[in-house]
Amino acid sequence: MPHRDTPVIGRWTRLRRLVGAWLSDRHQFRAPRLPRTCPICGYHGVFIAVGHPSRWDARCLSCGSRERHRLLHLWRMEDGTDKLAGQRILHFAPEKIVMRMMRGNPLYETADLMQKGVTHTVDITRVPLPDGRYDVVMANHVLEHIPDDAAAMRELFRLLRPGGMALLTVPVNASRQQTYGNPAVTTPAERWAHFSAHDHVRYYGLDFADRLAACGFVVETYRKSPEEEVRWALLRTEWLYIARKPDA
Repeated sequence: MPHRDTPVIGRWTRLRRLVGAWLSDRHQFRAPRLPRTCPICGYHGVFIAVGHPSRWDARCLSCGSRERHRLLHLWRMEDGTDKLAGQRILHFAPEKIVMRMMRGNPLYETADLMQKGVTHTVDITRVPLPDGRYDVVMANHVLEHIPDDAAAMRELFRLLRPGGMALLTVPVNASRQQTYGNPAVTTPAERWAHFSAHDHVRYYGLDFADRLAACGFVVETYRKSPEEEVRWALLRTEWLYIARKPDA
C-alpha cells in the first residue's frame, strides 16, 4: 500500500522534526502512546503532534503526512490500484506531500491565489478555465477559509466533466448539525474563539454534504473503521467527501 514515489526522509530531518515537536508540545513525549503506521510511506512508529492547539499523533515522522493526506491515500489505493491514475486533476492549495504523491501523473495541475509555483494563479471562486476540463478537483481544508464557499463549490462543479468528482476535506464539528458562520466575527482573536482557527470564517457542521448537494453534487463520504483510524492515525471527526457531478 505505501506509495513508491514518496521518499522516506533522512535521519537529520527526522531529528529536526522531533526537536520541533518537543519544543511545540513536550507533553506528547511524556504520555504513553501507541506506534502508528503511515499508509503512504510505510513508516511504523510514534507520530508527532501538529497544530495549535496541538493534535497528538497527527504527523508521520517520515514523510510528513497528516491525517487528511493518509485518508485520501487510503481511499485512492483501497482496491489495490490507483483510482487517480490517468485522471486530469486540478488541486487547489496543494500540499507538498500530495504533490509528491501525484508527481507521476502528467495531467496533475495545481491552483492557488497566493501560493508560488502553482500551475494556475486563480481565485477558487472565479476560475478562468473552461467548463468540464477536469476529471477530478481536490481541495483539502480550503473551503473553511473562503467567505463565499457556495461560489467556490459552484466553480468546482463547473470545472468537472459530467461524471467527474471533487475530493474534499474540511474541519467538521460533528456535534452540530448546521454549519456555524458569523459575519460579525472578523478579527483573528474572534475567529480563534468562534471557529478554532485565526483564518477560518466558519465551522462546518454535519450539513456540509447538504451544502455540496445544493450546488448540484451527489455526495458520499469515506472513512475507516475505528480500529483502522487508530492504526493509520486518522481523525475520528474527519471524512473524505466524494462529491460527484452527475452524468449528462
